[in-house]
Amino acid sequence: MLWVLLLLVAWSAAAVSCIRLCLVTAGAAQRPHDASQTSVPHELNLYETAFLAGGPQRVADLALVSMHLRRRLLLAHTGWATVVDPEGRDEVERTVIRAIGPEGQSRIAPIRATAADAVRSLADRLVAAGLAVPAGTRTGLESAVRGVRAAAALVVVLAAAAILTPGQGTGHAGPVAAWFGLPLVLTLGCLAIARVENHPYSPWASPSGQHWLDSLPAPERGADRDLLAAVAVRGVGALEDPGLRAAMLSGAGTGV
Repeated sequence: MLWVLLLLVAWSAAAVSCIRLCLVTAGAAQRPHDASQTSVPHELNLYETAFLAGGPQRVADLALVSMHLRRRLLLAHTGWATVVDPEGRDEVERTVIRAIGPEGQSRIAPIRATAADAVRSLADRLVAAGLAVPAGTRTGLESAVRGVRAAAALVVVLAAAAILTPGQGTGHAGPVAAWFGLPLVLTLGCLAIARVENHPYSPWASPSGQHWLDSLPAPERGADRDLLAAVAVRGVGALEDPGLRAAMLSGAGTGV
């Protein structure tokens, strides 16, 4: 029967994608440095903390907010940034200024994207220290998750095709749907487990890096340093100023 062949295809797709996700996850979970024994080579700065918590875009967001608080950059609630002081204090700030351009004004979204591309040396340092996940491991995990999602969608499509195929006889829809429900449960369960295992942990931090993030004290309200620390750890969602929050959320994408 045709529906049996479709069921075999569904099972094959589900099994292969789930096994791949399990293997990639197991590889990513291997600890080159024990999280309880790894000593941070130096006191991580806010940029490094931001990278571990939210990746390159979080670093760009931190630089933008920091420059705005020091009146070296003006961020409008409409989503525009204007340069006040064209001299950057570090490479990330200089990248932000270059991204704004010679006119001294630009939309925040493209600035964020350009500045996020300028933190490779920072990322390399954290990977070498065992605190950040190598880019290849992270992209492999993301690809494996997409594969399981695609397999789940394929199971649904094949199930519909099997049920709607003419000439299968009456009363076959229920049993066929039940058989296809098994690989669907497998893929959805695999996705749910992956979600639970990785939430609320950062996809950018290794187990040692996550241990460092978990050890940070909660930022207190008031001082700019504490606000920047909150942005580094939690993203622009930590901003309480409605105008600044609106500016940073303009085209933020994943930067929250």
